[in-house]
Amino acid sequence: MTNELNQTRAARNRMPASTGAGHQTRANTIVKATDHATPLELSNITIHYGGGKGGAEAVNVVDDFNMTLHAGEMHCVAGRSGSGKTSILTVGAGLTLPTSGRVFWEGDSLETMGDDEIADRRRALIGYVDQGGALIDGMSALENVLLPAVPDGEVEQRRDMAKDLLDLVGLGRRMRHRPAQLSGGERQRVAIARALILGTRVLVVDEPTASLDRTSANRIISILKDTTSDGIAVLVASHDHELVRLSDTVTELI
Repeated sequence: MTNELNQTRAARNRMPASTGAGHQTRANTIVKATDHATPLELSNITIHYGGGKGGAEAVNVVDDFNMTLHAGEMHCVAGRSGSGKTSILTVGAGLTLPTSGRVFWEGDSLETMGDDEIADRRRALIGYVDQGGALIDGMSALENVLLPAVPDGEVEQRRDMAKDLLDLVGLGRRMRHRPAQLSGGERQRVAIARALILGTRVLVVDEPTASLDRTSANRIISILKDTTSDGIAVLVASHDHELVRLSDTVTELI
């Protein structure tokens, strides 16, 4: 796995040259020139649902949550179903706003950004994998991995990297297969490869081993751990005891 990871890192390093002289996109220019040591920080995050004009009582899902995620480490948000794990992940990924508190991407608060800048920064900084992977049924594994490159017109430029990523997750020989031809663990691995295609700094993964057998789950955990050795920060929600054990830091939600 280490050799495969090094090959993928080399492919990433080749990307600026392969896009052509002077070619730039919003996704590859919005990120700072050097990696930030703290790509994601959540400060005093509170998340409520309900309340307001409808008269429904507000439900307090998360209260005063704090987390600092460093480059190259994996943090697991653990806890029972309904404890707020997914809510924390979507707030950290900038997909939803907290009721109160601040989200920092590479030291910059989302409070200072407009919607367009948040969207641009998210594409360049964060790869999000929800439960089940959410692959497109009519597309091959390779086509699914390349989807995030479509808006910038970089599908061909990133095709070799997509193949490298599928090799990295052990699916190099199945890149032409469609989701229906893949197991649950294989679909999850394709989704992880897709989340890494734009040079992600933070990989956010929701319950990646849920409903998988132990062998498949361990393969996913190994891939996530190897990803951190490339300097990528991983934020994962899980109640898998093995994933919790192997994470660098853990927050247990009650």
